[in-house]
Amino acid sequence: MTEYYCDTLENGLRIISVPMPHHHSAEVLIYIGVGSRHETPHKAGVSHFLEHMLFKGTADYPSGLALERAFEAIGGSANAATDSETTCFHSRVHPSHFAEAVGLFSSMLQRPLFRDMEMERRVILEEAMGDLNESGRQINSDNIVAALLFPDHPLGQPTVGNRPAIERLTPGQLRRHHATYYTPRNAVLTVAGPVDHPRVVAAARKYLGTWQGEAAPSAKKWTDFSGTARPLRWVRDAGSQVSLQLAFLLPGRDSEHTVNLRVLRRLLGWGGMSRLMLRLREELGLTYAVDAALALYADAGTLAVDLAVSTENLAKATRAILEIFSELHTTEVNGEELQHVLNCYRCDLDYSRDQVDEMALRYAWGELTGCRRTIADDLAGIDTVTAAGLRRTVNELFTPGNLRGAVVGPYRTCDRKAVEAVIAGWQPAANPVPPASSPCI
Repeated sequence: MTEYYCDTLENGLRIISVPMPHHHSAEVLIYIGVGSRHETPHKAGVSHFLEHMLFKGTADYPSGLALERAFEAIGGSANAATDSETTCFHSRVHPSHFAEAVGLFSSMLQRPLFRDMEMERRVILEEAMGDLNESGRQINSDNIVAALLFPDHPLGQPTVGNRPAIERLTPGQLRRHHATYYTPRNAVLTVAGPVDHPRVVAAARKYLGTWQGEAAPSAKKWTDFSGTARPLRWVRDAGSQVSLQLAFLLPGRDSEHTVNLRVLRRLLGWGGMSRLMLRLREELGLTYAVDAALALYADAGTLAVDLAVSTENLAKATRAILEIFSELHTTEVNGEELQHVLNCYRCDLDYSRDQVDEMALRYAWGELTGCRRTIADDLAGIDTVTAAGLRRTVNELFTPGNLRGAVVGPYRTCDRKAVEAVIAGWQPAANPVPPASSPCI
């Protein structure tokens, strides 16, 4: 069975339908190719701000409440998200009303009123303040590490922006950003559920066929890792635990290592049998939970390990994480563990066939970014993964030079010295990792 269908209107809008005939809901989703990496420091956060403003009313629905009421009338509730490279508008609706949902999103994208900007500015400033402590310092580990990995580049900027940039954004800047990036050639409409492709195309043509606009400018490329003086950034903050993130700079999603990286992410931090959970929680009792997250952009990526620990366990946890990476450098994953991870991956891919939102996201994002992957493609890719290939990926990418990290919380000076000694002494080809310095007294 065909996993999805795709057509392109005369104006350049791509239309995808994902047939899921046994479901009782439909996901309507529109991806726009714009995010924080398309911004200058002076206008940091403009993509996220614009996303908010499209919910404040349109020429057809003069207020945000009127727009929300219209979505609820067809069984839906509109939402959106902005990340580094994309903005996504989506709603689950009753299948008999998917065409009306396309019409509602069309109104938002083409005819926004840009009302209540000052009210929404206050809301966004509150959102941005959630990443700051009472002294105004950044405490979001993702933002801190991104700035270390991508210095002086938009990929290192928080998606929400920063207070000075948010405060100086003008209506004119929002309108110009909208006119530049919200064009049919920079968008993908997807409907997943019990729908027929011709009806999806007909709805797109009816509501979005007259949408006009040129191709959007390309984002600033990432070309080189310039490095920073120190691999770690320390932010002292109140609390009962310390937040630790260690992250590696990776190549982009077109790299030959991409499939291996997805498998390694699962091996490291996907469920209770993952290496990080087994070592740090079950064997050492250092943390309640630890996770590994993989982000792959067009020309760069990151794999980050996150956890919260008590201050006295900070150096021990750092050492344990690096020991796991050293083991992956020096020893191939055994066959039983590898098959367990791959089988879990296959099951998750099959489970995703039952989720209209996951199917819509998969094919819309893939079409927009050029990273088109069917489930059949992913299953075929899994079959090519070997223990030797995983080790080669680890040896090439998970190196001290690519490592950066953030420590946020009530750490002590002696904790900092101990952790920095562990990081500085890490030689992944050598196992075990050098011990931490003397504990605090």
